[in-house]
Amino acid sequence: MPFAPVFRSEWLKIRTVRSLLATLLVLFAVTTAFSALATLDPEDQGADPLFAALSGTALGQIAAITFGSLAVSAEYREGAAVRLSLTAVPRRGLWFAAKAAAIAADVLVVALVTSLTALLAGLAGLGDAADGLTTADQVRGVVGGAVYLTLMALFAAGLATLLRSGVATLSVLIPFILIVSFVVGDALGTAVDFMPDRAGQTVLRSEPDGTLGPWTGLAVTACWTAAALLAGAWRLRRQDA
Repeated sequence: MPFAPVFRSEWLKIRTVRSLLATLLVLFAVTTAFSALATLDPEDQGADPLFAALSGTALGQIAAITFGSLAVSAEYREGAAVRLSLTAVPRRGLWFAAKAAAIAADVLVVALVTSLTALLAGLAGLGDAADGLTTADQVRGVVGGAVYLTLMALFAAGLATLLRSGVATLSVLIPFILIVSFVVGDALGTAVDFMPDRAGQTVLRSEPDGTLGPWTGLAVTACWTAAALLAGAWRLRRQDA
């Protein structure tokens, strides 16, 4: 069976779930609003205007994670949907690849618009404080931020496939990002730079000051995502739907 029709089927399936569309709207609204609000306070603008302008990404990623986990966990409600999907597409690897690609495509498009809007809103709040930003910095922030949000959604999708539960996935990832990374993370020294969220958000900084550079940090997040997707694919192949 060709990949294209399976991808289209999964893409259409996502569009019919209202909660998933609402999550993408939340992603846009939260990221843009908090980026704008963060730059209105001169004390919070700091020395990195790019990170300040895109600071809403830190909260917006929760919506991206929720989208990725719900897109997969919806298949496992009572097991009916996933059994029907695998009956239509017996090649489980093909189905899972199409599901992941559909999730990535939806999040990437929304995230690009979101990052651009958040940047413009943030720059408006920063005013003269953003004069040092180059066009290359801004393009990297928008594109890199969109890719980062997409990777986090796929990371959640892979983990949800492994755990077969959206609730379990969110119970693991959200505390990890909000508590471990930001509260406990600083006590871990340079190891915190390799956490999926901290590493990926390096691309949002005009001058990264950690162990990783903008694109190497994003590559670390991509490795976490690949590991989660591979683990999910393994669980899908090994166990009954």
